Amino acid sequence: MPHPILYSFRRCPYAMRARLGILLATQTVELREIVLKHKPQAMLKASPKGTVPVLVLDTGKVIDESLDIMRWALEQNDPLDLLMQNSINHQTTAAKLIAHNDTDFKLWLDRYKYADRFPEYEESYYRNKAESYISQLEAQLLDRDNLVRQQVSIADIAIFPFIRQFAHVNLTWWNNSPYPRVKSWLDMHLQSEPFSLIMSKYPTWLESGKSVLFGAQ
Repeated sequence: MPHPILYSFRRCPYAMRARLGILLATQTVELREIVLKHKPQAMLKASPKGTVPVLVLDTGKVIDESLDIMRWALEQNDPLDLLMQNSINHQTTAAKLIAHNDTDFKLWLDRYKYADRFPEYEESYYRNKAESYISQLEAQLLDRDNLVRQQVSIADIAIFPFIRQFAHVNLTWWNNSPYPRVKSWLDMHLQSEPFSLIMSKYPTWLESGKSVLFGAQ
């Protein structure tokens, strides 16, 4: 049987969390690394909106939202119980944190990262707006190593790629910021083996013309 095809871009946080979900679910996909300025027609045909990640299943079904790709993978196999199937409360907490990340926080993160495109306010204004979410995460980590429970969950792997992006806008500021728990949590995930594996560099699919298998081998 052919493997599902995953169109991805290495540095995109949405694609990062999709790859993390696939890896931690021990699934295998045919990885097609793309360049955003030269999107392949095969990807655009599958998902005309033109954003990564895009997963094309062997049935022809297309999944082009990162959270849906994560859930698809984990529904096949979830050895770490990332979906927390036995705890409705944990699932609810995770869903709220991810929703906040993907809406309000992402809006302010984009304005902070590209402040020159939004000259209505200074960069620090956008950062301050985004900080309310960082403060919320700091509180979540008061008595645990991860956001919802002591063990890693879907919330952690869905969110930390975006906090990484926030931190990298101004690392000097971040390193001196008053969020010790979030910084420790982020560092833990950035130094993890799964993150190292999903950030491996591959030739772009259009340049190489070769498929790369990613995930469980």
